[in-house]
Amino acid sequence: MSRSQVSGGQVSPAVAPYAWYVLGVLFLVYIVSVVDRQILSILAHDIKQSLEISDAQIGFLYGTAFAVFYALFGIPLGWLADRWHRVRLIALGLTLWSGMTALSGLAGSFGQLAFARAGVGIGEASASPAAFSMLADYFPRERRAFALAIYSAGMLVGLSLSLPIGGTIASAWTAHYGTTQPLGLAGWQVAFLAVGLPGLLLAVWVWTLREPVRGAIDGTPATPATHGLWREFAWEVGAVLPPFTLWSAARVPGGLRSNVALLIAIAIVAELLVWITGDPLQWITLAVGVYAAGSWVQRLRATDPPTFTLLFGTRAVVLILLSCGSLAFVGYAIAFWIPQYAIRTFGIAANVAGWKIGFSGGIGAAVGCLLGGRLSDAWKERAPAGRMYVCMLSLCLPPPLVYVAITADDVATIYLLYPIALMCASLWTGSVAAMIQDCVLPHMRGVAGATYLLSSALLGFALSPYLVGKISVATGSLRDGVMSVFVVVPVGLLVMWAASRRLPSAESTKFVRAAQVDTSLSGSDAPRRGGASATKR
Repeated sequence: MSRSQVSGGQVSPAVAPYAWYVLGVLFLVYIVSVVDRQILSILAHDIKQSLEISDAQIGFLYGTAFAVFYALFGIPLGWLADRWHRVRLIALGLTLWSGMTALSGLAGSFGQLAFARAGVGIGEASASPAAFSMLADYFPRERRAFALAIYSAGMLVGLSLSLPIGGTIASAWTAHYGTTQPLGLAGWQVAFLAVGLPGLLLAVWVWTLREPVRGAIDGTPATPATHGLWREFAWEVGAVLPPFTLWSAARVPGGLRSNVALLIAIAIVAELLVWITGDPLQWITLAVGVYAAGSWVQRLRATDPPTFTLLFGTRAVVLILLSCGSLAFVGYAIAFWIPQYAIRTFGIAANVAGWKIGFSGGIGAAVGCLLGGRLSDAWKERAPAGRMYVCMLSLCLPPPLVYVAITADDVATIYLLYPIALMCASLWTGSVAAMIQDCVLPHMRGVAGATYLLSSALLGFALSPYLVGKISVATGSLRDGVMSVFVVVPVGLLVMWAASRRLPSAESTKFVRAAQVDTSLSGSDAPRRGGASATKR
């Protein structure tokens, strides 16, 4: 990259063509991951009838079974991405989740499909941490944000395509073969196979990519120490994978006792919820996820006190994470259940719902992400808590739109309002991530990202799709189930208001508070100009 480009009077490093090639391949990987993750949404009605399962079980398959494993394995796999061959990690992860997606097409029971969904979550947890790291080593700092934005757009493209692709394949197979079902495969099973198998070929393509030298593009080439790598990785996995969490906790003085106490408390709550709902798999799976997350936080406190202090020892950040959970709780319920409501209420075909609801909804979500990011940056310049105000809007705007959509007498209203509701429900995504990053030091950003993922997955993805389905079963009305998620709105707004009052102080004192628990940080990460943010309380 010796040549340079002149743009707007400034010289910026040129980007090698191969870097754009790598970006293109990783962009495809992200699209495939989201399609494989989301396709169950449009197939849910057929799966429910074929496997004779309830709405609560459908919600578990879409949310909990995927989200818990995706969130938890993202922690050790993100650690591995910083130390191992990232190309191989992405290729192996892609092989796993594509294979599990295809395996979903061979599932003949609820348990088999749940197992496959968990495998999809584990595989997909490997992709983005390694991809972000690779792209940062292929693109210079001046072009890095643009490259990462292009990669991130793969999520929005995948979201827009997943429902149309799944609905079209399933409907075409059923329309052509009817009840004949060659090889005994229903339309929904063929759809899983059709989107899963090509991913195995893409994994071979990814394996051919060149691994960049870490830090070389920034003038600080580094080769991570690989001695004892897999032993340390085993400890990282053990920190989030029961029962090895007990072994990991035992390495910390007094850790085993507090870890067992945490396990007992979570088990008691889970048992109570199982008794109330009669759904052991949902609450046992979620309990495992919550316990594993708690074990990881416990280990973080012992091994990295500054990071623990700025994340879980800062009230503003804890409130931000709870705000993230309430926003994800609403967003995932809307995204998953509204298409199902339209299919059941108005009898539209899956392919029609995929294109007229799923595709437009994906576009709406993309617009919301971009609009919310720009609004968040602009509001932040005017008010210290401006990003949180965007989150408040994102929580308040969807309920009236959804109410009008699902109480209308025609499906055209859903076609019109669903993408607008998703746009509003997506305004917060950039704001929450930015707020958490603003409250930590630069070298803590990877852990901060993992924490953001945990809150979104465990409080939102793993809960709301299931709860909507459960209430739908209990009341006999999917409409009531969908509207029930909005009970979190007043509580969420109260949490956001409390966070907005504490956010400025959390940002301005982060350097001082980190240095109080680790004096080696007193100068390394402090701001270079003025130091005001390091001393202001």
